[in-house]
Amino acid sequence: MSIQGTCAPQFAEVRAEFERNFAERGEVGASVHVTLDGEPVVDLWGGVADPATGQLWSEETIVHVWSCTKAATALCAHMLASRGALDLNAPVTEYWPEYGAEGKDTTLVRHVLSHQAGLPALTEWLPAGAFYDWDLVTAALAAQKPLWQPGTRHGYHGLTFGFLVGEIVRRVTGLSLGQFFEKEVSGPLGLDFWMGLPEDLEPHVAHTIPVDPTQPGILLPSLFITALTQPESVPGLMLLNNGGYMTPGESDSRAAHAAEMGAIGGISNARGLAGMYRPLALGGEYNGVRLVEPAQLPQMSNVAVAGLDAVVGVPSRFALGFQKATDNAHLPPNDREGLLLPEEAFGHNGMGGSLGFADPKARISFGYAMNRQGPGLGVNERGQSLVDAVYRTLGYHRTGGGTWFA
Repeated sequence: MSIQGTCAPQFAEVRAEFERNFAERGEVGASVHVTLDGEPVVDLWGGVADPATGQLWSEETIVHVWSCTKAATALCAHMLASRGALDLNAPVTEYWPEYGAEGKDTTLVRHVLSHQAGLPALTEWLPAGAFYDWDLVTAALAAQKPLWQPGTRHGYHGLTFGFLVGEIVRRVTGLSLGQFFEKEVSGPLGLDFWMGLPEDLEPHVAHTIPVDPTQPGILLPSLFITALTQPESVPGLMLLNNGGYMTPGESDSRAAHAAEMGAIGGISNARGLAGMYRPLALGGEYNGVRLVEPAQLPQMSNVAVAGLDAVVGVPSRFALGFQKATDNAHLPPNDREGLLLPEEAFGHNGMGGSLGFADPKARISFGYAMNRQGPGLGVNERGQSLVDAVYRTLGYHRTGGGTWFA
């Protein structure tokens, strides 16, 4: 497999693990990017973007990064908070009055960011294509009764997070979530990262290769098993009641790419992911582009909720909109995937294994994006091997719990 790009000699182990992903771990097409002190030290790509045509993964290839998008959406909210335009401790109704229906008037903005809002799924059945209609989904969320008292527990808002946080951003700024992100983040930083992909960029999008659950050795996480066997459950509603978006192949459609879905719809690559986090690894600013003031970074990195996730059914840890290190290696094999990072790091993985994060202590940013999805909910061995190689290179060590420390 021909690997393209550059890698500083110090980080040769990252390149070696990237090559092993193709040779030994079933990688098809992927990119990885790492910055240290703001400078790229790893910028690699390789493999096949479209197995059907044989199109190779190039420097310009972009791909669906799924829930890595949540971090981009959360960043927009934190930028507004850093500017004093959004109070994370205020009721959502201060910005979105209609949201107070059905007892949600006590929901705080921080509850939405930390998956405590009680709206991980919609209970009223959505029509086909509903997730491509922003107003339809946000109105349905505003009208719905929460599935638990907001603020009393956390449960992953896997598909609704982007509509909830994104509508708050829209109410504050007058811009759609995708417009604000492009105007304030991806545009100024020059990132290949979109929530709402322009049509002329479609030829650059790699095709997602989903997991085939019928293949031998595939272990489905408990979330998926519950959704398939109990469609009326919260996991079932989350994965089945989305207007058909989670139907195999639909996420690769032009309609899906064009829609602004701040939980799961982002299109980017490793360079775009690492580039978004680069200012956050450097105190909030890079190359004259300030995303947040330094005082905002603790809100983005400190743990807000931790423990058994009421939706996913395994332990999870979140800051306000970002994932924190979680070691689930003690769980059964199908639920074992977590996120093994130093405690100072914060970011988000995407379904199938993509990942982006910032580590302000180490002053690094990281991005990994690929087209062949793994079956788990966390970061699989392909992405984790790259993370591990970065931290070994930096002289970090593993704790007994599996995470990294300096």
